Amino acid sequence: MNEAFKRVLGRYNIRLAKERQLLAADPSRMRKSPNEFLLGIGEAAGHLLHTLIVGRGARRILELGTSYGYSTLFFADAARETGGTVITVDKFGDKQEHARRELTEAGLDGFVEFHTGDLLDILPGLEGPFDFVLIDVWKQHYVPCLDLVRPKLAEHAIIAADNMIRPRISRAHAEKYRAAVGADGRFQSVLLPIGQGIELSCFWPDRPKRELDET
Repeated sequence: MNEAFKRVLGRYNIRLAKERQLLAADPSRMRKSPNEFLLGIGEAAGHLLHTLIVGRGARRILELGTSYGYSTLFFADAARETGGTVITVDKFGDKQEHARRELTEAGLDGFVEFHTGDLLDILPGLEGPFDFVLIDVWKQHYVPCLDLVRPKLAEHAIIAADNMIRPRISRAHAEKYRAAVGADGRFQSVLLPIGQGIELSCFWPDRPKRELDET
């Protein structure tokens, strides 16, 4: 991670800190104007996912929920190391333009492919297989996203789902997602109390039937 990356990340982190102060003073602002907030995964989660992408050697990286590009920055830097590409999807083009500017300053824009629109419409047309997937969108879409992305997963692909612990208002949707993953014996999962709570699920399509029966 070079100095340009650190400079951009520092700016993001300053914005995150200000947002936390605003929401602590008035939690209703999130409900009133959610699109003004960065909603980044946080630096600890960013470094964790960066390490997983590089360690996995992931080359096809799918990000569901660009927002303003916080996690995209980490993924693009990881893609630079693996020789891969980040395919990122978001409904709002203005947010993606912000992300593009930050990535350009960090020298990482060439590793990212942007798709703008409803992700449930875009996902079926994206070509897999994907080695790594982040799901970080509105929580009612987590299970539909899982259903659409599952046929496009590479062997030993990793799915990371954010906001599995916080905010508490989204807990019911998070539990539905975790139940859907758990019902598919081809995934092995762990919930980590990092950031807002990250569920990591590794896809093992050829796990022996006997092993599946025993789990």
